[in-house]
Amino acid sequence: MAEVKTGAEGVAALAEADAPVFETLVQMTLDTFERSGLDQETYLLARIAALVAMDASAPSYLLNIGTAAEVGVPLERIQGTLVAVAPVVGSARVVSAARAIGEAFGLDLSADHE
Repeated sequence: MAEVKTGAEGVAALAEADAPVFETLVQMTLDTFERSGLDQETYLLARIAALVAMDASAPSYLLNIGTAAEVGVPLERIQGTLVAVAPVVGSARVVSAARAIGEAFGLDLSADHE
């Protein structure tokens, strides 16, 4: 089974891919942290909130939450971000985000727990 790369490793892997779409995505995000003027934690939490609002796919969460974990953002802050955006984006988006996050990190979220 292939090793899953998260955070900066994931971005580097995308950059090395011979695919113009991935190259474009990497170029779009290279300097956004510096240009944002935010500290790392706030920057990553804002990105995670935006992913929830956009109903993002599991790989997007893997990349961003993986990076957040690498820089030391506590899980409680990520959970707090989901709680904070819930009244704005709605419960369906937050549930979808939780499912995508679970999928990204290989968690068993099935309702059939024996």
